[in-house]
Amino acid sequence: MTFLYQIFIHLFSFSIRIASLFNKKARLFVGGRKDIFEELKKKISQLPTPNSQLIWFHCASLGEFEQARPFIEEFKVQSSKFRVLITFFSPSGYEIRKNFSGADFVFYLPMDAKRNVNEFLDIVNPSLVFFVKYDFWYNYLSELHERKIPTYLLSANFREEQFKGVYGTYLRRVLNFFTRIFVQNESSEKILNAQQIKNVVVSGDMRYDKVVQASLNPKKISLVEHFTSSHLSPNPSPASPPTHLPWERSETAKCKVVVCGSTWTKDEEIIANWKQETGEWKLIIAPHEINEEHIQKIISLFPDSLRYSVVSKEPVSTALDKLEDAKVLIIDNIGMLSNLYQYADIAYIGGGFGSGIHNILEAVAFGVPVIFGPKHHKFPEANEIIAQGGGFCISNDNDLKKTMELLLSDEKILKMASMTCRNFVGQRKGATEKILANLQILRTKTNVTIAG
Repeated sequence: MTFLYQIFIHLFSFSIRIASLFNKKARLFVGGRKDIFEELKKKISQLPTPNSQLIWFHCASLGEFEQARPFIEEFKVQSSKFRVLITFFSPSGYEIRKNFSGADFVFYLPMDAKRNVNEFLDIVNPSLVFFVKYDFWYNYLSELHERKIPTYLLSANFREEQFKGVYGTYLRRVLNFFTRIFVQNESSEKILNAQQIKNVVVSGDMRYDKVVQASLNPKKISLVEHFTSSHLSPNPSPASPPTHLPWERSETAKCKVVVCGSTWTKDEEIIANWKQETGEWKLIIAPHEINEEHIQKIISLFPDSLRYSVVSKEPVSTALDKLEDAKVLIIDNIGMLSNLYQYADIAYIGGGFGSGIHNILEAVAFGVPVIFGPKHHKFPEANEIIAQGGGFCISNDNDLKKTMELLLSDEKILKMASMTCRNFVGQRKGATEKILANLQILRTKTNVTIAG
């Protein structure tokens, strides 16, 4: 298997270079790794204290980074004398977070070829390593294990079917390289134990810490705020729990707002069919792909919509007039979605008619009931929020219509679903503290000791 893996890595490297001739993401992937070892040496040599210990966090992409961000930031606070390196496999993570102030260095992860691995580890010489959720690279993990460098897996989640076939054999092998594996739930612990993987601790899901933190102080977006201003009351009732949720639904709202996040074409078609039957709601659509072709498809479904990129460039008075009259606002940029949910009464989360739903927790943290398609079974939080009454699965246009009617039939139903979402997140936060406590980091001038 090891021999075949080495062949796979070289074939993948070759194919991504060919793809870089035609594909922007592939070009970023390849270009970002050019001269990476020289850059690493240069950056590390510039440290004010060259012998400082370095902690390495690896994230596959942006989602994994955001999940681990509270842990990284808290780790940095508690271990301020250590240097922090963050690596990304995907351009979608690196290009957005390459200037993250909580790290001393942010780089792409060099390809998992043995020569690259040895050179990378010789330069970086990490004292501790954290992989977030997945992205299991055999050569990196085996060499870290060989060098006896403590390596931890954070916020992992497993399903039984992952351990079947060739990949299951591979997965069992790489997981045994970790010093300790922190999993999201007891189900994952049982699955790993059944595979004779015993170095497991149930810590919870760090995503809850992230979304709670984000809901405490959301970034205000003035144009969106004006678009939705007819239905928001900026002073929440003192009786509305929990106090960290900043927006309370207004009982005298003229209209309500649905934020449609990370949508794909099928999602947008279903939403458009429903929207034709009601003129009372305002929609904010933040699609997963924002290329011009996709944006034009959305505009064809919602002819009276406004594009954020267009209205944001207009004179203020003109923009405000248009936003006040508009019913649909298309967000054609990246990075705004998580802050949009503060303005929502209901959220529609895309992906459920494709490969799987996107992040529902960003909306749930604001006490916003979530609606999504049928491809959600790989996401435990989706199944749980449905069972508790804060989430709703739909399979077609008619399901969406019925769900909206249910939530609108009685203000108490919508408020109850909102309360369920708030409690759901509040009861599950705390993974960051659990992991830090379990690690039992002992700081000295010369080393870091990890218990267990």
